[in-house]
Amino acid sequence: MNAETNNNSRRQFLKAGAVLGGGLAIGCVIPGARRLAAQPAAAAAVAPFVPNAFLRIGADDSVTVLLSHSEMGQGIWTTLPMLIAEELDADWSTIKAEHAPAAPAFFSPVFGMQGTGGSTSTASEFDRYRQAGAAARAMLVQAAATRFNVPVADIRTENGEVIAGTQRVRYGALADDAGKLQAPDPATLTLKDPKDWKIIGKPTKRLDSPEKITGRAQFGMDVQFEGLLTAMVARAPVFGATVKSFDATAAKAVAGVRNVVQVPTGVAVIADHYWAAKLGRDALQVEWDLGPNASLDSAALRKQFSELASTPGLPAAQAGDVVAALSKAAKVVEAEYAMPYLAHAPMEPLNCTVKISPDKCELWIGTQFQTLEQGTAAQITGLKPEQVFVNTTFLGGGFGRRANPHPDIVFEAVHVAKAANAPVKTVWSREDDVQGGFYRPAFVHKAKVGLDAQGKPMAWQHVLAGQSIIAGTPFEAFMVKDGVDATSVEGVADSPYLAELADKRVGLHSPKTGIPVLWWRSVGHSHTAFAMESLIDELAHAAGTDPLEYRRGLLATHARHLAVLNLAAEKAGWGSPLEKGRARGIAVHESFGSVVAQVAEVSVDTTPQGTGVIKVHRVVCAVDCGVAVNPAGIAAQMESGIAYGLGAALHGRISFRDGRVVESNFHDYPSLRMDEMPAVDVHIVPSTAKSSGVGEPGTPPIAPAVANAVFALNGQRLRELPFQLAAQTPAAPAKA
Repeated sequence: MNAETNNNSRRQFLKAGAVLGGGLAIGCVIPGARRLAAQPAAAAAVAPFVPNAFLRIGADDSVTVLLSHSEMGQGIWTTLPMLIAEELDADWSTIKAEHAPAAPAFFSPVFGMQGTGGSTSTASEFDRYRQAGAAARAMLVQAAATRFNVPVADIRTENGEVIAGTQRVRYGALADDAGKLQAPDPATLTLKDPKDWKIIGKPTKRLDSPEKITGRAQFGMDVQFEGLLTAMVARAPVFGATVKSFDATAAKAVAGVRNVVQVPTGVAVIADHYWAAKLGRDALQVEWDLGPNASLDSAALRKQFSELASTPGLPAAQAGDVVAALSKAAKVVEAEYAMPYLAHAPMEPLNCTVKISPDKCELWIGTQFQTLEQGTAAQITGLKPEQVFVNTTFLGGGFGRRANPHPDIVFEAVHVAKAANAPVKTVWSREDDVQGGFYRPAFVHKAKVGLDAQGKPMAWQHVLAGQSIIAGTPFEAFMVKDGVDATSVEGVADSPYLAELADKRVGLHSPKTGIPVLWWRSVGHSHTAFAMESLIDELAHAAGTDPLEYRRGLLATHARHLAVLNLAAEKAGWGSPLEKGRARGIAVHESFGSVVAQVAEVSVDTTPQGTGVIKVHRVVCAVDCGVAVNPAGIAAQMESGIAYGLGAALHGRISFRDGRVVESNFHDYPSLRMDEMPAVDVHIVPSTAKSSGVGEPGTPPIAPAVANAVFALNGQRLRELPFQLAAQTPAAPAKA
């Protein structure tokens, strides 16, 4: 979807929202939307004011913001309402939020469908949500001008009130009058000057916190109603395997089991509740045709990817003659970095509730891709998309797992409910997801960098080998060019370190393995930042230069990178003495439009077995994300990204043996423990630039910052994730 289409669409549905005729022209029903003037007087008196798809104002003064994106802990339940409240001049204490229904009015300007991902929610909605608030305010002002019999120019708004001289009226009291007016053309709206902002830029407590603290918040797993059954599916132990036969006798003998049916993804056990479904599945006898992937093995894949990375691959970026330039270099640094497959492991296991009737299908699910879930359910049931109603719940973690271009959860759940001829909640156990889900692809990077006499890069050869997450998806047409998946090489091909080099080549291999892969928090940057920022440290060491100073030299023309780098270093006390046994490491990386620098302070303890254990004591983080809508939310997301990335760096690995995933739950695929969480200090670079992402950019720099700190501490260079320290370490080099 191009920019002109986006702008036109925005104008159309902002105008269409004023019709209030039971829904928008595109056919979706917006909660509370109706032609107020056509209602009986008694009904109209209490009917909400719905100026557009994104908010409604009740007669009780409540302001409800409808979120076109999903809340999965990233804070848009607060951030998006802040945008509307700012332009509306709303009383923040009256603000509420709801997930919007699945409908074209809520399509993302980025994705061309309703979805949440890529750290785009705030950035993509910054103008649209402010326009929605401004349009509502203009209509309220016009209604007040008529009521007070004064010119619009004599009216101001403040904290949920319209004021003209000594006359005041709350927004709720104007809802009826405002609802009868035509919405203004967005082109006529004047948005606030940033100097006049009262809400944007102020640390704001999250609106969803009280619900989550008290337990009132509804996640997908919480959905329950009369007649709802629960299902678990026995899925293939090897990717690509199929059911040969099954014996349901023992499963059906379990108390509470209602039925056992085969579905495209395996064999479903349908029961009165989860425990019965689980015991029934445990008793089920299934014979599998293991198919072509029964010999998948992590060690073999690691070797294959390394061999591929030794050959040029498809060009992702190139200039000059890198081979000739390398031959003239004063020094050549070579390194190989390897990153494993990773599971998303959201805290809430995957689940989806489905209720099918002849003319309607209802879904209750924590999803990042409402449009795709709606379309998938429509295809299976034979209904029209508008007959599929997606009730988006809170997401107990997503990290990309609930944003699948191939909606596996809904696909399975709808097939189960259809076979059961009853409402069913299909539930995945933790083991189901860890062993049978989708993964961040494994990658191997091989780099060869030539340095000049001053130790600066003069030639850069870099080859990556790892699966494409985009190939075979609806996004392939515009994200894969000449065989190169842009997400595989982001952070390398477009790195500022390579931008001004005359001789460079970045190559890519995208092998097919049979392992299903998917974006993972920070997508390609989750592996490219580790390789690049570790490599930069290696170049600094080869040049005999302090890692911070070396980066400053390479980034001298990149003002944003330099600013966050300097801020993080300053706040961390880079170069100042540390207590014995500790060292600092630094990394800086741009992703999703934001630049993040982190300084990690680490130590290494020795176990009785003689192996080292990395302890991260403190992380100082600086971020430039453009306009900081909610600084408190940004700090929380940086902390979250650091925790997620550090857990993967210390522990994360999905491995394969005989075609099967070895890991199964948090005991062998651990997340970061509370006692492993460092103190985190977050500093935001003041900016008037366009808002950019914060949900993902905090993750990429943490692994290289820690690895670089370990090298500064003991001279051991860590080039593979998760970190594994040798029993014996070299003597420590000079510390940063």
